[in-house]
Amino acid sequence: MRAYPLLILLTLYADIWKTIECKCLPLSLVALNGSYYYRHGDIIIGGFIQEFNGQLTKSSDISVLEIQITEYFAENTYNFLAFMFAVEEINNSSALLPNITLGLHLAEHFRIINTITSAALNILIGQFSTINFKCNSPRPVAAIIENFPADESYRFYDTFQIYHYPQISYTSQHLYMSDTDKFPYFYRTVPNEMHLCAGIGKLLKHFGWNWVGIISPDDDRSVRAVQILREGIERSGGCIAFHEAFPHHGGITEKQINKIQTLILESSAVTILYFNENFVFEVHEEFRFYSLLIPGKVFIIIDKIELHRYLRNLRFKNGLGEEMYMDENGDLAIGYDILNLLHMPDKSWKYEIVGNYNPHAPPGQDFVIDEKLIVWESSFTKTPPQPRCSPRCHPGYRKLLREGEPICCYDCIRCAKGKVSNHTDMDICTICLEDQWPNQKRDACIPKVIIFLSYEEPLGIALTSISLFFLLVTVVILGIFIYYRDTPIVRANNRDLSYIFLISLMLCFLCSLAFIGHPEDVTCILRQTTFGITFSITLSSILAKTITVVMAFHATKPGSKLRKWMGSRVSNSIVLSCSLIQTILCLSWLFTAPPFAYLNMRSEIGTILIECNEGSAIAFYCVLGYLGFLAGVSFIIAFLARNLPDSFNEAKYITFSMLVFCSVWISFIPTYLSTKGKYMVAVEIFAILASSAGLLGCIFFPKCYIILLRPERNSKKYLTKTILT
Repeated sequence: MRAYPLLILLTLYADIWKTIECKCLPLSLVALNGSYYYRHGDIIIGGFIQEFNGQLTKSSDISVLEIQITEYFAENTYNFLAFMFAVEEINNSSALLPNITLGLHLAEHFRIINTITSAALNILIGQFSTINFKCNSPRPVAAIIENFPADESYRFYDTFQIYHYPQISYTSQHLYMSDTDKFPYFYRTVPNEMHLCAGIGKLLKHFGWNWVGIISPDDDRSVRAVQILREGIERSGGCIAFHEAFPHHGGITEKQINKIQTLILESSAVTILYFNENFVFEVHEEFRFYSLLIPGKVFIIIDKIELHRYLRNLRFKNGLGEEMYMDENGDLAIGYDILNLLHMPDKSWKYEIVGNYNPHAPPGQDFVIDEKLIVWESSFTKTPPQPRCSPRCHPGYRKLLREGEPICCYDCIRCAKGKVSNHTDMDICTICLEDQWPNQKRDACIPKVIIFLSYEEPLGIALTSISLFFLLVTVVILGIFIYYRDTPIVRANNRDLSYIFLISLMLCFLCSLAFIGHPEDVTCILRQTTFGITFSITLSSILAKTITVVMAFHATKPGSKLRKWMGSRVSNSIVLSCSLIQTILCLSWLFTAPPFAYLNMRSEIGTILIECNEGSAIAFYCVLGYLGFLAGVSFIIAFLARNLPDSFNEAKYITFSMLVFCSVWISFIPTYLSTKGKYMVAVEIFAILASSAGLLGCIFFPKCYIILLRPERNSKKYLTKTILT
């Protein structure tokens, strides 16, 4: 896989190289002074390697500085050999770059800035030294492949980009160098730190590991990477239990091992993260030696994965058949493998791929892991590690962060009214749907109780019974009046008008039943319209009776012109015209803003009130106002006529009935406005029944008393005697 970046890079320059005349040049590799490697070729590939760490020391000649070797990196030797193998394969292939010989100019930089600067200039000008000779190569340099520290990659970019040399780094992870506008000639074959940290965050979140420890070297690259990793872990809801950094060169000491061991033992089953490919396996072996792979602990090793970022607008398949390309941000559109590291009985290490993370996949498909493939240590428990500073917040509670402490240190507070938390350690409590309400524990939403005045509940049964009782009484009174229709008391009270009055009262008692039961749009419309029209007929009948009494008195005077207005025609006209006005008001109400069924979910906590919305409050109060107007006019006329001669005291009974009617409805308004839900409906039903019963009792009970119990008063003789008296 390491040969692919070189192959693709050289393919892009194929058209240029074909114009170069083929020459026979030596193919052997020349090692120069132990720090330079040169090989002749038509095209030279410049490169930097670091097999050793070194430091400058003064030699016996104080004017000369020597390099003292301090560390050896075996993995970087593998990189060097892979690089050499790729060049050999290309030169030996007749299909790849025919008649073109690739050359090399490699430099060991020892991670020393002076050495890097000197080697970079020598490679760019094609100069190298052998014993007793100083040579210059006229061959062009195609590209620079380097493994500088991140800061040095940034610093030397300006030097290489002057001549438009592609600079390919296989170690630098600086995020800002992904900007292809600012760094158009910079490429790298290492993962993007942001994607890497996002993948680690998803892995931790998948297993619920939110109490994490980090072990890393103290070099600049690792410090930046750990910072990004820390932020990613905290965004996923995790916390850092500890972060232990040790020198990136010189190896890890026994004292540092003991310190890390103490941290691990004192932590509550934390997840340990190692960082940096140059020492990770060495440290892991040290931990095995010191028995720090403690049973029940989880170790996640973050190592450099072989993902290659090539040149812009490039697509190819790697050795595994995976398609690789650059996305719109200039990042390599490929993911990461999740490896299960196994320590075999023969003390060797074995890798098993158990999942993958692809940041470029659609949401929900970017993180895939097969837990069945994971081999856990026998003593490992899958219970997520818990921070010691905070308990788990059970369902019904939410986390409240403690000021000035890590995000994993929090208090648990109960969810507010109307909110629930149905999972452990929730950051916020969620609001239930509008038709739901939290249960007592506030860990689940349950349907709200639906409330309306039904026929099955005691209040509904009582009101229905009262309504039917007075309806039956009205029917009986109507029957009595029909049976005794030719008696003086019935005829004296305008028989036809009394029939209309009693029938309208029957409808008033019946309309109260429309207020009971499950409200629907139809029943809501019928409630108010039938109430308004039937009561207007009732009050119009009373008004007609009152006017009839007054006209009857004045018509008896000699020469009165009111005689011709006496009769049923006038009273019927009054009833019809007054009722017609109310009918017009109700129709206007229905056509503009009709009443409708309404689910009131906010009036009472935990309930849904099914009620009728008037649609137009103005229209509703206009209907009530018109009824009040009819009642007021009837009361005033009856009160003024209470002392007029009358055979059966009709005006007095009407006055008293209007007094009862007005008292009921005046007290209804504040009571109606101060109640809600089904009790508001009950108040209106009570007002309808009370006012209707008051009219029935005040006007017709005295007449029924005379008809049934005092029949001697229901005669012409008694009527004549009363008038004369």
